[in-house]
Amino acid sequence: MNQQDVLNQVQEIFQDQLDDESIILTNESTANDVDDWDSLTHIMLVVAIEKQFKIKFTSMEILSWRNVGEMIDNILNKLN
Repeated sequence: MNQQDVLNQVQEIFQDQLDDESIILTNESTANDVDDWDSLTHIMLVVAIEKQFKIKFTSMEILSWRNVGEMIDNILNKLN
């Protein structure tokens, strides 16, 4: 699985969780770029991502992400 594969899956999770098919994510995307991505939905997104990829993040990992790209890097590290 490569970065684009993970990005596509994460984008689908965002679209599903936020009920917005128009969401297009890039590695540079942040919560400021996505309507309705607030602290509560962030938790829902993280849980959905953990379930999809069968991984678990630590609180420190989650807090360290500055954008979607860093989240994806973290996912890839856990998958490899």
